[in-house]
Order: sequence, then C-alpha cells, then structure tokens
Amino acid sequence: MPGSARRSASPGCWPAPRRRTPRPCRLSSPRIPGRLAAPKSARYPESALTHLRIAPLLALAVALVPFALDAYLPAFPDIARDLGVPINEVGLTLSVYVFVLAAGQLVGGPLSDRFGRRPVVFAGLAVFIIGSLMVTTATSLPAMMGWRALQAFGGGWVAVSVPAIVRDQTSGRETARLFSLISLIMFIAPAIAPTVGTALMAVLGWHGIFEFLALYAMLVAVLLQTLLFPRAPVGTGRREPLAALVTNYRHVLGHGTVMMLVALQAVAFSVLLIYLTHAPFLLQNWLGLDNRAFSMVFAVNVAAMAGVSLLNRRLLHRLEPYQILRVSVPLQLTAVLALLAIIVTDAPRWLVIPGLMALIGTMGAIAPNVQASVMQFFRELGGTAAAVLGAVQFAGGGVLSALSALIVQGHAERVALAMLACACAASLLVWPVAARLRQAGPVA
Repeated sequence: MPGSARRSASPGCWPAPRRRTPRPCRLSSPRIPGRLAAPKSARYPESALTHLRIAPLLALAVALVPFALDAYLPAFPDIARDLGVPINEVGLTLSVYVFVLAAGQLVGGPLSDRFGRRPVVFAGLAVFIIGSLMVTTATSLPAMMGWRALQAFGGGWVAVSVPAIVRDQTSGRETARLFSLISLIMFIAPAIAPTVGTALMAVLGWHGIFEFLALYAMLVAVLLQTLLFPRAPVGTGRREPLAALVTNYRHVLGHGTVMMLVALQAVAFSVLLIYLTHAPFLLQNWLGLDNRAFSMVFAVNVAAMAGVSLLNRRLLHRLEPYQILRVSVPLQLTAVLALLAIIVTDAPRWLVIPGLMALIGTMGAIAPNVQASVMQFFRELGGTAAAVLGAVQFAGGGVLSALSALIVQGHAERVALAMLACACAASLLVWPVAARLRQAGPVA
C-alpha cells in the first residue's frame, strides 16, 4: 500500500526534515534623508577596475583643470606683449577661467546624471580641445578671454564627472580613499605645470602651451575610451524629464549637512587659492627668491599636500572622514597663525617655507574627506552634488581671492590675514559638520 514502507521504516530512516538556512543579517548604515541608493547597473565591476587602475585615469582627466590654470602663468609677459595690454590685465583670463569653470560644472553635473557619465565627459573634452586650439588664434584680450571661457566650460564638464564616477564605483570609506589616491596623483600637475609651460614657451612660444593642452585632452579621451569605459556600463543615466534637473538641484541645495560641507570646502580651499594668487609676491618680492627657487618651493608645497593625502588614505582604514576633518581643519588654522607670526615678527623669513608647507599640506586631508562626505548622501545624483561642491568651491574661492588682491597691496601680513579669515571660518564650521556626520553614522 502506498505509504506502507514509510510507516514500517525505523525511526532512524526517516528523511531529515528540510530546514531553511537562515540568511546572514546584512548590516547597513542608517537611512538618512537625502541619501540615495544607486542602481546596481551603475556600479563598475570591482574585479575589472581596481583603485590602482581607475585612479590614474581619473586623475589624468581632472588634472586638465590645474594644467590649464598654471601652465601658462610663466607666459603672462609674452602674452601681454603680443596682445598689447598691461600684464595685470592678462590675469583676467585666469579669473574668467575660474568662474566659467564653476558654471560648466553646474551644467555638466546634472547632465551626467541624466545622460550618463561617458557622453558628458567626451563632450567636455571636445569643447576643451576646441577652446584650447582657438586660444592660439586670439589677437586681442577679449578674444582670448572668450576662448578661455569656452575651454573652461568644457573642462568643467570633465571635472564634475570624476567625483560622480568615483561615487558610482565606491562607497563608504573607500570613496574617501579613492579620492585621496586620485588627489595624490593629480598633485603632480600643479607641481610641474609652470615648468612644462616654461619649456614649451621656450620652444614654441606661448601658443605652444595651449596646443599642448589640446593634445593632452586628446590623450585623455583615448585612454578613457580604451581603458575605462569599455569595462564600465555606458547607460548610467536616469530617464527623467529635463525639468527634473531643477528639482535635483533643489534636493541637493536643501540638504543642510551637505551645504555646510560645501561651505567648509569653499573657505578651506580659499586659503589655498589666496596663496596661489599671492605666491609670486610673497615668495619672490617679499622673500626674494628667483624664478628657479620659486618653482622649487612651489613643487615642495605640492609635495607636502601629496604626502598628507597619502597619510589620509592610510588613516581612513581606521577613522571616519569626519574624525580626520576635526583634526586637519584646526591644523590649517594653526599653520596660518604660525605664518602670520613669522611675517609680523623678526623671525627669519625663510621660516615661511615650512609654514606654507604645513598650511598647504592640510588640504590633502580636507578636500578628499569633504568630497567623500558630500557624495555619500547622493549616489543617483552624484553629478549634481559634485557640481554644487565644485561650483561653490571655485566661484567662492575666486571671489575671496579677488577680494584679497584688492586689500593686500604689497603687504605680506595682509596675505596671512586674508588666509586667517578663511581658516577661522572653516574651523567654526567643522565642529557642527562633524557632529552631524557622526550622528548620520558610518558613510554608506
């Protein structure tokens, strides 16, 4: 009879009952208003793209910005002579570049969320190449300013896409570590840009600097096309109406913690930008360095920032970004105070060099951790968040550095006082920001 064998079986022969194996509990960070999860398709395969592979590619892309800012600085006298304008008016091409770079990021960021990172990056590179080549045809200052604006607009699209790609690729402390590694590599650009510009100018004239920038952008396009994007999903855009881009900005701008982080980055970065604005006066006029020594000190300061960035990458294995910010921002303030004391007292003037190293070096810990803290709240809107951060950083820093140029007027102590004002603002912001990030929990 059916089932008789089953009834006559000994108890030890009964089949073992099927039990469900409990799934392991998956721990996740607390849900925070404004923190968005990315679709799985937006992540790059971890086995295909390691940090050591992706960081150099993204660093080469974002290095377009410092190269275009610093490489042509030695050519200011030649440009002024060719265009028939005073040398100080050539500086307007730098100001235009900074402000349009901010505008380009505001446009490019939401577009990268809407259409994907790849088309925005390549469109930005194309515009940058065209602008660089057209600068070489300029015969007047307004024409050069216009083509520099076009160059900056394309560069903004490229620059804003890099943090969004990092956020697509990583999460948590890994985001801050990757930002640190990218910064470590990217710092090579401002260190060598004036030297490269001087060498190109000696052979090809100042036009050769912008021809080099165009070739550099072409190389970046080839490397990204062959080494990065074939291993990354192309369709990372979000299918939504263009009108939603305004809503996305409202979502980012309405996030209190993020906007405090953006303000912190802007004032801390302004300390660096004020130094860059007045470095020729401070190091050459006040300290008395020649061109060669100036370039060496400039490179040493960049090396200090790179070293701190490497240290920051190691610390992130044990510490959260907000914990590092609570130390690095007050250290920036301490370094500014030391620099001011050296300038206003009878201390040996050469002491400003280690003071500047400490001051500039702190940005190697501040910038990556602020970027990672901002990007943790927005995965799907990574481009928009990066646009707000980058635009406020460059526009705000440009305004503050321009104001400092009006008040310095040949006084070294006023340079330090302008830095001090920004460093104090950063130190006042870092404590409430760190408290909010601590309450939010570990970065996601």
